[in-house]
Amino acid sequence: MNDANPLSPSSSPSPARSGSIALVGIGPGHAAHMTARAREAIAQADVVIGYVTYIKLVADLLEGKEVIRKAMTEEIDRAISALEKARQGKKVALISSGDAGVYGMAGPTYEVLFQAGWTPDDDVTVEIIPGASALNSCAALVGAPLTHDFCAISLSDLLTPWPAIARRLEAAAAADFVTALYNPKSGRRTRQIVQAQRIFLRHRSPGTPVAIVKSAWRRRQHIEHTTLAHMAEADIGMLSTVLIGNSHTFTRHGLMVTPRGYANKYGVSGEGRVTHEGEKAGRSLSSGLDGWLQSLREDLAAGHSLQALAARDGLPADYLQAALADPPAAETGQD
Repeated sequence: MNDANPLSPSSSPSPARSGSIALVGIGPGHAAHMTARAREAIAQADVVIGYVTYIKLVADLLEGKEVIRKAMTEEIDRAISALEKARQGKKVALISSGDAGVYGMAGPTYEVLFQAGWTPDDDVTVEIIPGASALNSCAALVGAPLTHDFCAISLSDLLTPWPAIARRLEAAAAADFVTALYNPKSGRRTRQIVQAQRIFLRHRSPGTPVAIVKSAWRRRQHIEHTTLAHMAEADIGMLSTVLIGNSHTFTRHGLMVTPRGYANKYGVSGEGRVTHEGEKAGRSLSSGLDGWLQSLREDLAAGHSLQALAARDGLPADYLQAALADPPAAETGQD
Protein backbone atom coordinates (compact mmCIF):
# COMPACT_ATOMS: atom_id res chain seq x y z
CA MET A 1 0.00 0.00 0.00
CA ASN A 2 1.40 3.38 -0.96
CA ASP A 3 0.72 6.07 1.64
CA ALA A 4 2.67 8.81 -0.18
CA ASN A 5 1.09 12.26 -0.22
CA PRO A 6 -0.08 12.87 -3.82
CA LEU A 7 0.85 16.53 -3.35
CA SER A 8 4.41 15.80 -2.23
CA PRO A 9 7.08 16.89 -4.73
CA SER A 10 8.93 13.61 -4.11
CA SER A 11 5.93 11.38 -4.83
CA SER A 12 6.51 11.44 -8.60
CA PRO A 13 9.69 10.87 -10.59
CA SER A 14 11.42 13.87 -12.08
CA PRO A 15 9.88 14.66 -15.45
CA ALA A 16 11.94 14.45 -18.60
CA ARG A 17 10.66 17.91 -19.52
CA SER A 18 9.09 20.71 -17.56
CA GLY A 19 5.33 20.67 -17.40
CA SER A 20 2.96 23.60 -17.24
CA ILE A 21 -0.50 24.51 -16.04
CA ALA A 22 -2.57 27.06 -17.93
CA LEU A 23 -5.58 28.23 -15.92
CA VAL A 24 -7.83 29.10 -18.82
CA GLY A 25 -10.88 31.34 -18.61
CA ILE A 26 -13.01 30.34 -21.60
CA GLY A 27 -15.49 33.21 -21.23
CA PRO A 28 -19.27 32.72 -21.26
CA GLY A 29 -19.12 29.64 -23.46
CA HIS A 30 -19.56 30.86 -27.03
CA ALA A 31 -16.46 30.39 -29.18
CA ALA A 32 -16.72 33.97 -30.46
CA HIS A 33 -16.11 35.28 -26.94
CA MET A 34 -13.08 33.14 -26.14
CA THR A 35 -9.76 34.98 -26.36
CA ALA A 36 -7.15 33.97 -28.89
CA ARG A 37 -4.75 33.15 -26.03
CA ALA A 38 -7.32 30.83 -24.43
CA ARG A 39 -7.80 28.93 -27.69
CA GLU A 40 -4.03 28.76 -28.17
CA ALA A 41 -3.47 27.37 -24.66
CA ILE A 42 -6.04 24.63 -25.21
CA ALA A 43 -4.58 23.83 -28.64
CA GLN A 44 -1.08 23.49 -27.14
CA ALA A 45 -2.22 21.36 -24.19
CA ASP A 46 -1.54 17.64 -23.86
CA VAL A 47 -4.21 17.36 -21.18
CA VAL A 48 -7.44 19.35 -20.71
CA ILE A 49 -9.15 19.20 -17.30
CA GLY A 50 -12.48 20.72 -16.32
CA TYR A 51 -16.02 20.45 -15.05
CA VAL A 52 -18.06 18.28 -17.43
CA THR A 53 -20.23 21.18 -18.67
CA TYR A 54 -17.17 23.32 -19.45
CA ILE A 55 -15.53 20.44 -21.31
CA LYS A 56 -18.59 20.30 -23.58
CA LEU A 57 -18.20 24.00 -24.37
CA VAL A 58 -14.73 23.43 -25.87
CA ALA A 59 -15.41 20.00 -27.40
CA ASP A 60 -14.32 21.14 -30.86
CA LEU A 61 -10.82 21.91 -29.53
CA LEU A 62 -10.14 18.56 -27.84
CA GLU A 63 -9.28 16.18 -30.67
CA GLY A 64 -6.21 14.08 -29.84
CA LYS A 65 -5.98 15.29 -26.23
CA GLU A 66 -6.28 13.51 -22.93
CA VAL A 67 -9.46 14.86 -21.33
CA ILE A 68 -10.19 14.61 -17.61
CA ARG A 69 -13.78 15.41 -16.66
CA LYS A 70 -14.68 16.21 -13.06
CA ALA A 71 -17.97 16.84 -11.25
CA MET A 72 -19.21 20.14 -9.79
CA THR A 73 -17.79 19.68 -6.28
CA GLU A 74 -14.44 18.23 -7.35
CA GLU A 75 -12.47 21.47 -7.71
CA ILE A 76 -9.59 20.31 -5.50
CA ASP A 77 -9.42 17.02 -7.41
CA ARG A 78 -9.13 18.97 -10.65
CA ALA A 79 -6.22 20.98 -9.26
CA ILE A 80 -4.46 17.85 -7.94
CA SER A 81 -4.86 16.14 -11.30
CA ALA A 82 -3.44 19.20 -13.07
CA LEU A 83 -0.36 19.21 -10.83
CA GLU A 84 0.20 15.46 -11.21
CA LYS A 85 0.03 15.68 -15.00
CA ALA A 86 2.29 18.76 -15.08
CA ARG A 87 4.88 16.90 -12.99
CA GLN A 88 4.88 14.23 -15.65
CA GLY A 89 6.00 16.90 -18.09
CA LYS A 90 2.59 17.45 -19.63
CA LYS A 91 1.14 20.78 -20.76
CA VAL A 92 -2.15 21.07 -18.90
CA ALA A 93 -5.09 23.37 -19.63
CA LEU A 94 -7.32 23.59 -16.56
CA ILE A 95 -10.43 25.37 -17.77
CA SER A 96 -13.03 27.53 -16.04
CA SER A 97 -16.04 29.24 -17.53
CA GLY A 98 -15.84 33.01 -17.38
CA ASP A 99 -12.56 34.04 -15.76
CA ALA A 100 -10.42 31.51 -13.88
CA GLY A 101 -9.78 34.06 -11.14
CA VAL A 102 -13.44 34.95 -10.53
CA TYR A 103 -15.06 32.07 -8.60
CA GLY A 104 -12.91 29.87 -10.84
CA MET A 105 -10.04 27.40 -10.58
CA ALA A 106 -7.16 29.84 -10.03
CA GLY A 107 -7.62 30.06 -6.25
CA PRO A 108 -8.02 26.32 -5.53
CA THR A 109 -5.09 25.53 -7.82
CA TYR A 110 -2.74 27.91 -6.05
CA GLU A 111 -3.84 26.46 -2.70
CA VAL A 112 -2.92 22.98 -3.92
CA LEU A 113 0.35 24.21 -5.40
CA PHE A 114 1.41 25.97 -2.21
CA GLN A 115 0.51 22.92 -0.13
CA ALA A 116 2.76 20.87 -2.42
CA GLY A 117 5.67 23.23 -1.86
CA TRP A 118 5.45 24.84 -5.29
CA THR A 119 7.05 28.27 -5.85
CA PRO A 120 7.19 30.46 -8.97
CA ASP A 121 10.74 29.13 -9.51
CA ASP A 122 9.45 25.54 -9.76
CA ASP A 123 9.93 23.51 -12.95
CA VAL A 124 6.13 23.50 -13.32
CA THR A 125 5.11 26.86 -14.76
CA VAL A 126 1.68 28.37 -14.14
CA GLU A 127 -0.16 30.93 -16.26
CA ILE A 128 -3.57 32.48 -15.73
CA ILE A 129 -5.36 33.31 -18.98
CA PRO A 130 -8.21 35.77 -18.32
CA GLY A 131 -11.68 35.47 -19.78
CA ALA A 132 -14.89 37.48 -19.64
CA SER A 133 -16.65 36.72 -16.37
CA ALA A 134 -20.41 36.13 -16.13
CA LEU A 135 -20.73 39.59 -14.69
CA ASN A 136 -19.38 41.18 -17.89
CA SER A 137 -21.02 38.86 -20.38
CA CYS A 138 -24.46 39.09 -18.75
CA ALA A 139 -24.26 42.86 -18.44
CA ALA A 140 -23.52 43.15 -22.16
CA LEU A 141 -26.79 41.38 -22.94
CA VAL A 142 -29.04 43.63 -20.86
CA GLY A 143 -27.65 47.13 -21.43
CA ALA A 144 -25.14 49.02 -19.28
CA PRO A 145 -25.89 48.14 -15.65
CA LEU A 146 -22.25 48.24 -14.46
CA THR A 147 -21.37 51.77 -15.56
CA HIS A 148 -21.02 52.82 -11.92
CA ASP A 149 -19.56 51.09 -8.85
CA PHE A 150 -20.51 47.43 -8.53
CA CYS A 151 -19.63 44.26 -6.66
CA ALA A 152 -20.11 40.50 -6.99
CA ILE A 153 -21.37 38.20 -4.22
CA SER A 154 -21.81 34.44 -4.41
CA LEU A 155 -24.85 33.04 -2.63
CA SER A 156 -23.31 29.58 -2.37
CA ASP A 157 -23.00 28.67 1.31
CA LEU A 158 -21.35 25.33 0.59
CA LEU A 159 -17.95 26.71 1.69
CA THR A 160 -18.84 30.15 3.07
CA PRO A 161 -20.93 30.56 6.27
CA TRP A 162 -24.27 32.24 5.61
CA PRO A 163 -23.70 35.03 8.19
CA ALA A 164 -20.63 36.13 6.22
CA ILE A 165 -22.66 36.18 2.99
CA ALA A 166 -25.50 38.06 4.68
CA ARG A 167 -23.09 40.71 6.01
CA ARG A 168 -21.70 41.22 2.52
CA LEU A 169 -25.20 41.55 1.08
CA GLU A 170 -26.12 44.05 3.79
CA ALA A 171 -22.99 46.12 3.15
CA ALA A 172 -23.48 46.12 -0.63
CA ALA A 173 -27.15 47.03 -0.35
CA ALA A 174 -26.50 49.81 2.16
CA ALA A 175 -23.63 51.23 0.09
CA ASP A 176 -25.83 51.34 -3.06
CA PHE A 177 -23.59 49.09 -5.15
CA VAL A 178 -24.95 47.57 -8.32
CA THR A 179 -24.65 43.92 -7.30
CA ALA A 180 -24.13 40.74 -9.31
CA LEU A 181 -25.24 37.59 -7.53
CA TYR A 182 -23.36 34.45 -8.57
CA ASN A 183 -24.58 30.91 -7.75
CA PRO A 184 -27.98 32.35 -6.77
CA LYS A 185 -30.01 29.15 -6.56
CA SER A 186 -29.80 25.41 -7.09
CA GLY A 187 -32.03 22.40 -6.65
CA ARG A 188 -31.16 22.21 -2.96
CA ARG A 189 -30.40 25.89 -2.26
CA THR A 190 -33.70 27.68 -2.84
CA ARG A 191 -33.97 30.05 0.12
CA GLN A 192 -30.74 32.04 -0.23
CA ILE A 193 -32.10 34.19 -3.08
CA VAL A 194 -35.16 35.01 -0.93
CA GLN A 195 -32.91 36.10 1.93
CA ALA A 196 -30.83 38.23 -0.44
CA GLN A 197 -34.02 39.91 -1.69
CA ARG A 198 -35.10 40.56 1.90
CA ILE A 199 -31.80 42.24 2.74
CA PHE A 200 -31.80 44.42 -0.37
CA LEU A 201 -35.39 45.54 0.23
CA ARG A 202 -34.20 47.04 3.51
CA HIS A 203 -32.21 49.58 1.47
CA ARG A 204 -33.64 49.67 -2.08
CA SER A 205 -36.97 50.51 -3.60
CA PRO A 206 -39.15 47.52 -4.56
CA GLY A 207 -39.11 48.90 -8.09
CA THR A 208 -35.31 48.66 -8.40
CA PRO A 209 -34.51 47.09 -11.79
CA VAL A 210 -33.19 43.53 -11.77
CA ALA A 211 -31.96 41.51 -14.74
CA ILE A 212 -31.62 37.73 -14.62
CA VAL A 213 -29.51 36.12 -17.32
CA LYS A 214 -29.41 32.35 -17.65
CA SER A 215 -26.80 30.56 -19.82
CA ALA A 216 -25.45 33.80 -21.29
CA TRP A 217 -24.26 33.45 -24.90
CA ARG A 218 -25.10 29.74 -24.89
CA ARG A 219 -27.75 27.77 -26.74
CA ARG A 220 -30.36 28.00 -23.97
CA GLN A 221 -29.81 31.67 -23.15
CA HIS A 222 -32.75 33.28 -21.33
CA ILE A 223 -33.07 36.89 -20.16
CA GLU A 224 -35.68 38.21 -17.79
CA HIS A 225 -36.14 41.81 -16.67
CA THR A 226 -37.97 42.23 -13.39
CA THR A 227 -37.84 44.28 -10.18
CA LEU A 228 -36.44 43.71 -6.73
CA ALA A 229 -39.96 43.10 -5.41
CA HIS A 230 -40.46 40.16 -7.81
CA MET A 231 -36.87 38.95 -8.16
CA ALA A 232 -37.29 35.73 -6.17
CA GLU A 233 -40.28 34.67 -8.31
CA ALA A 234 -38.21 34.55 -11.49
CA ASP A 235 -36.73 31.48 -13.17
CA ILE A 236 -33.34 31.33 -11.42
CA GLY A 237 -30.84 28.46 -11.28
CA MET A 238 -27.14 27.72 -11.00
CA LEU A 239 -26.57 28.87 -14.58
CA SER A 240 -28.14 32.26 -13.79
CA THR A 241 -26.50 35.55 -12.85
CA VAL A 242 -28.68 38.12 -11.10
CA LEU A 243 -27.91 41.82 -11.64
CA ILE A 244 -29.49 44.18 -9.08
CA GLY A 245 -29.41 47.87 -9.95
CA ASN A 246 -28.54 50.71 -7.59
CA SER A 247 -30.86 53.55 -6.59
CA HIS A 248 -30.24 55.34 -9.92
CA THR A 249 -30.47 52.37 -12.30
CA PHE A 250 -33.36 52.51 -14.76
CA THR A 251 -34.81 50.34 -17.52
CA ARG A 252 -35.83 51.83 -20.86
CA HIS A 253 -36.69 50.11 -24.14
CA GLY A 254 -35.72 46.81 -22.53
CA LEU A 255 -32.27 48.04 -21.54
CA MET A 256 -30.98 48.31 -17.97
CA VAL A 257 -28.75 51.36 -17.50
CA THR A 258 -26.88 52.74 -14.48
CA PRO A 259 -25.94 56.42 -14.98
CA ARG A 260 -22.30 57.33 -14.40
CA GLY A 261 -23.28 60.69 -12.91
CA TYR A 262 -22.63 63.08 -15.79
CA ALA A 263 -26.09 64.62 -15.40
CA ASN A 264 -25.05 65.90 -11.96
CA LYS A 265 -22.33 68.00 -13.54
CA TYR A 266 -23.31 68.66 -17.15
CA GLY A 267 -26.37 69.50 -19.16
CA VAL A 268 -26.95 69.51 -22.91
CA SER A 269 -28.16 72.51 -24.89
CA GLY A 270 -28.36 73.39 -28.55
CA GLU A 271 -24.71 74.46 -28.30
CA GLY A 272 -23.51 71.15 -26.85
CA ARG A 273 -22.38 70.27 -23.35
CA VAL A 274 -23.01 72.85 -20.64
CA THR A 275 -21.42 72.74 -17.17
CA HIS A 276 -23.95 73.32 -14.40
CA GLU A 277 -23.64 76.46 -12.29
CA GLY A 278 -21.20 75.97 -9.45
CA GLU A 279 -19.34 73.14 -11.18
CA LYS A 280 -16.10 73.20 -13.16
CA ALA A 281 -15.21 71.02 -16.11
CA GLY A 282 -12.45 68.55 -15.28
CA ARG A 283 -12.78 69.11 -11.53
CA SER A 284 -14.56 67.11 -8.83
CA LEU A 285 -18.20 67.86 -8.12
CA SER A 286 -18.93 70.54 -5.57
CA SER A 287 -20.08 67.61 -3.43
CA GLY A 288 -16.78 65.79 -4.01
CA LEU A 289 -14.26 65.36 -1.20
CA ASP A 290 -13.09 68.97 -0.98
CA GLY A 291 -16.56 70.45 -1.42
CA TRP A 292 -17.99 68.04 1.16
CA LEU A 293 -15.30 68.91 3.72
CA GLN A 294 -15.90 72.62 3.15
CA SER A 295 -19.65 72.17 3.69
CA LEU A 296 -18.96 70.20 6.87
CA ARG A 297 -16.83 73.04 8.24
CA GLU A 298 -19.56 75.53 7.38
CA ASP A 299 -22.25 73.36 9.00
CA LEU A 300 -20.17 72.92 12.17
CA ALA A 301 -19.61 76.69 12.32
CA ALA A 302 -23.38 77.15 11.99
CA GLY A 303 -23.91 75.05 15.12
CA HIS A 304 -24.63 71.57 13.77
CA SER A 305 -23.15 68.73 15.80
CA LEU A 306 -20.62 66.31 14.39
CA GLN A 307 -22.90 63.40 15.34
CA ALA A 308 -25.84 64.93 13.45
CA LEU A 309 -23.73 65.48 10.35
CA ALA A 310 -22.39 61.93 10.54
CA ALA A 311 -25.93 60.55 10.76
CA ARG A 312 -27.01 62.70 7.79
CA ASP A 313 -24.22 61.34 5.59
CA GLY A 314 -24.37 57.79 6.95
CA LEU A 315 -20.74 57.83 8.02
CA PRO A 316 -18.98 57.24 11.37
CA ALA A 317 -18.40 60.40 13.40
CA ASP A 318 -14.77 59.48 14.05
CA TYR A 319 -14.18 59.31 10.28
CA LEU A 320 -15.60 62.82 9.83
CA GLN A 321 -13.41 64.05 12.68
CA ALA A 322 -10.26 62.54 11.13
CA ALA A 323 -11.11 63.88 7.66
CA LEU A 324 -11.70 67.38 9.02
CA ALA A 325 -8.30 67.28 10.75
CA ASP A 326 -6.55 67.12 7.36
CA PRO A 327 -5.45 70.51 5.97
CA PRO A 328 -7.65 71.91 3.16
CA ALA A 329 -6.55 71.12 -0.40
CA ALA A 330 -5.50 74.72 -1.00
CA GLU A 331 -2.98 74.41 1.83
CA THR A 332 -1.49 71.18 0.49
CA GLY A 333 -1.09 72.49 -3.05
CA GLN A 334 -3.48 69.90 -4.50
CA ASP A 335 -6.02 70.60 -7.25
